[in-house]
Amino acid sequence: MSENTASVDDADVLVRLRGALGHLTLNRPRAINALTLDMVHHLTAALDAWRGSPHVDTVLLDGAGDRGMCAGGDVRGLREQIIAGHPEATGEFFRAEYALNAAIAEYPVPIVALADGITMGGGIGLAGHARIRIVTERSRLAMPETRIGFTPDVGGSLLLARAPGRLGEYLALTGASMTAADALYAGFADHLVPTAHLPALAEALETRADPGSPSEIVLLFDDTPDDSPLERARGWIDDAFAAPTVSEIVDRLRAGDVPEAHATADTLDELSPTALTVTLDAVRRARGLSLRDALEQEYRLAQWFATTQPDLAEGIRAQLVDKDRSPRWQPDTLEGLAPDLVDQAFSFAPAVPLWG
Repeated sequence: MSENTASVDDADVLVRLRGALGHLTLNRPRAINALTLDMVHHLTAALDAWRGSPHVDTVLLDGAGDRGMCAGGDVRGLREQIIAGHPEATGEFFRAEYALNAAIAEYPVPIVALADGITMGGGIGLAGHARIRIVTERSRLAMPETRIGFTPDVGGSLLLARAPGRLGEYLALTGASMTAADALYAGFADHLVPTAHLPALAEALETRADPGSPSEIVLLFDDTPDDSPLERARGWIDDAFAAPTVSEIVDRLRAGDVPEAHATADTLDELSPTALTVTLDAVRRARGLSLRDALEQEYRLAQWFATTQPDLAEGIRAQLVDKDRSPRWQPDTLEGLAPDLVDQAFSFAPAVPLWG
């Protein structure tokens, strides 16, 4: 890829070099820019081509359309691979995606990510590890993996682990979405820029009309967020989600007189017991890990879910294929879980290592 690569309007990733600004746009707006393996490869190729270039001093990453930056990975395709019995294909996607997440975090020049609108799952893996992370008034961020019988990945377990108090456990287990103010408070974003100002921000990053770093330029457009609902709910969240097990978390949620806590308990009762139990441990183990170590832990878990557990394919079916919202989890109660479930998950050894 040359440094002056022109964009192709029907490409799934638009790659443009404007002045010293490299601009990458996810371009599947009808699918809210859900990530495919090809898109991961195209993003990686562009970043590799610009790495070390004297002509690129900033990268802007955003999504086409007005619905969101990225709704996550192409989980329908993942389900097809699982059903077809192709573990090598699922492993290839996870390895490529997680390597891209690490590359974004470690990139030598600032990456500015615009998490405008829906930014979830795989979208968090792109935006959440950028040097400068921007949300807007219409942003909705989430790691909703437990809702499909899976566990937060793409480095999300580390971002969750770093959230204040027990918000990480709460967001990981429930899959709840964050407003812009929530994302800033929880550490998933750095700046709020109104949607109406995004074109001017992109132009300023390109032209550098005002001298300064990308961070200084973003501050020219930064706005003050509203109060964070998550911050207001810290009391009951921290109390309940500090419990050592999922069942004890549910008990604490039901014990008080907070309606939101009772509703949260109802939500947890509907989700995969396997996913909840493994996810709770994953977030707590991620505290203190580096990003690469967290990604390696997530890779083992992702392969364990994809190759040995029925809940992932079933959760995708119920939520995104048949959309009956009636998953049949195996087992369907916390009491039915194997005593060594967590040990099985975290000791799983994929056939191909992540960083091999």
